[in-house]
Amino acid sequence: MLVLLSCRKGEIPNLNNPTTSGIVINTSKSSLNNLATGAESGMRRDVTAYLDAVGIIGREIYRFSGSEPRYTTDLLGGGTKELDNNSFYLTNPWASRYLVVRQCFILLQAAAASKFITDAERKGYTGFAKTIIGYQLLLNLNMTNTNGIRIPNSDPTYIGAVIKDPVQARDTILKFLQEGADDLSGASVIFPLSEGFAGFSNAAGLRKFNRAIAARVFLYNQKWANALTALNESFFDLNGSLTAGVYHYFSTGGGDMANPLFMAPGSTGDMRLLHPGYATDIIPGDTRINKAPVRPVPGSQSGLSSNREVWIWKSLNDPVNIIRNEELILIYAEAKAQLSSLPDAIVAVNRIRTAYNLPAYAGAVTTAGLIGEILYQRRYSLLGEGHRWVDLRRYDRLGTLPKDRPDDDVWPQFPLPQNEVNI
Repeated sequence: MLVLLSCRKGEIPNLNNPTTSGIVINTSKSSLNNLATGAESGMRRDVTAYLDAVGIIGREIYRFSGSEPRYTTDLLGGGTKELDNNSFYLTNPWASRYLVVRQCFILLQAAAASKFITDAERKGYTGFAKTIIGYQLLLNLNMTNTNGIRIPNSDPTYIGAVIKDPVQARDTILKFLQEGADDLSGASVIFPLSEGFAGFSNAAGLRKFNRAIAARVFLYNQKWANALTALNESFFDLNGSLTAGVYHYFSTGGGDMANPLFMAPGSTGDMRLLHPGYATDIIPGDTRINKAPVRPVPGSQSGLSSNREVWIWKSLNDPVNIIRNEELILIYAEAKAQLSSLPDAIVAVNRIRTAYNLPAYAGAVTTAGLIGEILYQRRYSLLGEGHRWVDLRRYDRLGTLPKDRPDDDVWPQFPLPQNEVNI
């Protein structure tokens, strides 16, 4: 995790040796705000590497690049290739997430020591920091799964054991989230957040965001009732906008960061294309096919080809979602199905189906039948958002993913990064 990455305002550039001596001693409001802004900005870093990596393994997308063959070799297991524990597709997003975690711990220390803020304002900073810590750790655990993660603390020299039990690791993540939610209750938020947090930038909104992330984690841990409780405290709205939620904000404004996932239609050198199975398996009439329009000329590389563009991010200013109401509706449906509240699950499924020109659900009114339906809806509603691979892994269905070439593999998880192994 020894890395130096380009900094943005307020970000701590070195994970293992951040310079904190002048930051955590009676920190001013402006310095605290700078730390919070830097943490939000840092969450965007290497989001492209994360979404590409899990999307490729999950057979959602192809990433063709003349300068980077590992998208079609390592990540797909082409030939004798395997996942490399010291390659950019793992080490970059992994280190970036821990950099944000370290920044958030510095924010916790600085807020605790500051005499320039009220207790309610202090809770605003700490609630935000703990929420972001939980979210960032979850993304790394999604990658390595049973190969584990380390749970850091406020001491930058502390090196904890690798927690290899994903349920235990997620329980620890839930503790951060719960502490963050507790802090945000009655807090006052005085630091600025980007437009990606529009509608969620005060204490009540941040707490709803926190509970939405917690609902996702509870779902992964098969704590169905807990997931529903968290949803009730989040911004979940069965009849609300599917796009309402929290996003990474990007812009072409001076000093900001443009959306790195955007690719102009018809690009030929660097391409992010739809895996052909998405179009093959979609129900006729499902309008989510519009997320991947047909290209004028198919793209191909290394024996792979696709004639559809991934067209989710349509400009350099487009946001990238962190969590939104459409996912929350599907979390609700899954939890209800697992708890045998099948009519409620069907209502939620139909909310999604009718939004995309599909008739009401007419499949088996069983838990198994509805879980299959919900996984279909998650596949098409959450395309490119980092879920498909995780969803099939948690239901032990990775074997259903196609291998496009005879010697390809479907990886169940990433290895622990080499820098972690060396500790």
